[in-house]
Amino acid sequence: MNTSSLLSDLHAAALERLGPEIESLRIERAVLGIFFTGVKLNNGAGGICATPIKTVPEAVCCPSSAHAMPTPGKLSGLDVRQVLRDLDRPPGLRRGLAVATLNAVAETLWMRDGPPAGAEVLGGDAFDALELRPGQSVVLVGAFPPYMRELRRRGQPFKVLELDPATLKPEELPYYVPAAQAAQVIPFADVLITTGTTLLNDTLDGLLQLLRLGARAAIIGPTATLLAEPYARRHVAIVGGTRVTSPDTLLDLLAEGGSGYHFFEKTVERLTLRLPRDA
Repeated sequence: MNTSSLLSDLHAAALERLGPEIESLRIERAVLGIFFTGVKLNNGAGGICATPIKTVPEAVCCPSSAHAMPTPGKLSGLDVRQVLRDLDRPPGLRRGLAVATLNAVAETLWMRDGPPAGAEVLGGDAFDALELRPGQSVVLVGAFPPYMRELRRRGQPFKVLELDPATLKPEELPYYVPAAQAAQVIPFADVLITTGTTLLNDTLDGLLQLLRLGARAAIIGPTATLLAEPYARRHVAIVGGTRVTSPDTLLDLLAEGGSGYHFFEKTVERLTLRLPRDA
């Protein structure tokens, strides 16, 4: 059984694979946008992560939130190793910046070595890579409107674990299960689908541990780090992440409040890793 967290294992795997090259990497530019945080390294690699905006202690005066923030005006030039240490901090904006930096390190490995060994690389949405069979039970962690629509269209049995039922439409409420009841529904699922943002809030490891033997997990979204080994050791079947194709343009968009609607398939490419079932 794994005793370390998936996030710490991703960190360790990235450092091990990169080797001495990590010593020369610096943050060239960083943007903490409303929806996403992005970085560009001095080697041209970009990374992105969902901004954990709800972790800011209320949107009030600066002093109450400053301790949770990376230091504005001093991010450019920071040693990447220093930024990555914030992966061990509690969930918040510093960790979000660290995950975006980790994803830029993963992009560095893609640029240098190509795709992770042993993983099948697919384009498009990770949902299609799941190849769901009729009757398989699905649990979504979070209300994903496109996925809910598709599951309903197929007649696929599914449940939605969500903190806020107000995010669901009336026709979606029959599928709603309070997030606190995860332990009561995930063990009966054939497939678990969650976003990489669960890496940020320390819930992903617990969710994966609830899966029964033989069930499959998919982790999707820009926050998911495109490295294979740490996921495979936890029997994750699908990792749907992103590669930043134009870091400066992306950061300009994020600085102006851009979201996925503005950058997907423009400055950010979606990719899916299908991991070996026997890993």
